[in-house]
Amino acid sequence: MSKWDGKSKGTLLGYKIFVFCIRKLGIKAAYFVLYFVASYYFLFLKKSNQAIFYYFNKRLKYSYFKSKIHVFKSYFTFGQTIIDKTAINAGLRNKFTYEFDGIDILKKLLAEKKGGVLISAHVGNFEIAEHFFAEIDLDCQISLVTTDQEHSVIKNYLESISEKRSTIKFIIVKDDLSHIYDINNALSNNELICFTGDRYFEGVKCLKGNLLGEEANFPAGPFLIASRLQVPVVFVYVMKEDNLHYHLYTKESNAKHRDAQGLLNAYLESVEYILEKYPIQWFNYFDFWDKLN
Repeated sequence: MSKWDGKSKGTLLGYKIFVFCIRKLGIKAAYFVLYFVASYYFLFLKKSNQAIFYYFNKRLKYSYFKSKIHVFKSYFTFGQTIIDKTAINAGLRNKFTYEFDGIDILKKLLAEKKGGVLISAHVGNFEIAEHFFAEIDLDCQISLVTTDQEHSVIKNYLESISEKRSTIKFIIVKDDLSHIYDINNALSNNELICFTGDRYFEGVKCLKGNLLGEEANFPAGPFLIASRLQVPVVFVYVMKEDNLHYHLYTKESNAKHRDAQGLLNAYLESVEYILEKYPIQWFNYFDFWDKLN
């Protein structure tokens, strides 16, 4: 089945190297170092190469040669988003520019004072979203619902170099479902709850949906929970563009209450819209559609 194994790219040493380059040589110099890192991934990571090649070749219908080129571009762009996130955490937010689509949706959501659910995906660079909210003067608390505790060492390191402590809280999904109470408490405090809806773990309840013309499994939890809460649900993506520029997209879901499948379908439409604009920024390096075995 199409599932993620819970392991992401990136090591603590890699982050430290990039921080050194950013601080001593600048962001663009760190991008130069990235050519060597992306080349290593392109040459030696067989499984992730097959997965991302399938995305370009079979789902986006790129030619063999174009797909190969875009595999390298994908690794390079993914590395750039990591460098950008690290640079922003290190106090270089003013080096970047920001653009907003749907800012009124977020302002309206917070003005209603009943909280809201944000659903994003592993595209672009959502982890810098809180810096967008600071840019548009939105004073809000974001709680990220996650099962991934693997990179706590990296998270601790990034916090140690940050000039400003991150305001994002983490709600860890637990077998006893106690995270549901944490979510309700956050919403009662007019906080924003954020899920990512595109990585399915084996053994977790799933929903099936069609993405880019092929059926895949998606975690049911985010869509079951969000569809049952009496709060707005908004799809949010932060996408990288040229010249240290980022573009935030927001779109409110019009799915019916308690219709988890309808919410998933609306979410997948929004993901396809983003991928049409930013095909290189699909950062799921595993057998997403379960077609490689």
